Amino acid sequence: MFVGESGSGHSVVIDGPPEHGGRNLGIRPMELLLQGLGGCTAFDVMMILKKARQPVTDCVLEIEAERAETEPKVFTKIHIHFIVSGTGVSEKHVQRAIDLSAEKYCSASIMLGQVAEITHDFELIEG
Repeated sequence: MFVGESGSGHSVVIDGPPEHGGRNLGIRPMELLLQGLGGCTAFDVMMILKKARQPVTDCVLEIEAERAETEPKVFTKIHIHFIVSGTGVSEKHVQRAIDLSAEKYCSASIMLGQVAEITHDFELIEG
């Protein structure tokens, strides 16, 4: 088990399963990598939508990933499903925000996209 501390002073507990010598006390390193990707792109999408004056109230991501069968077991496919909430949010604006994040702003997505196929979709929830 390890505690990772970022340059900004925040900490996260990282661990593995008992069968690999861990104690199951924290997030797995590869799970943390996906959470970093999700946080990066969600932050971008929300910032872009707010700048476009879209009335967004929430943004939740569901991420599914596949890994290579052999070592190193890198991600080969990653799918990000955005669930965007708000009253009167434009589908066009959401798609543009996701595209801009994926293609220009999200460093994590662009970096992971060098080894994995990353796809996106979204749904809008009124309210």
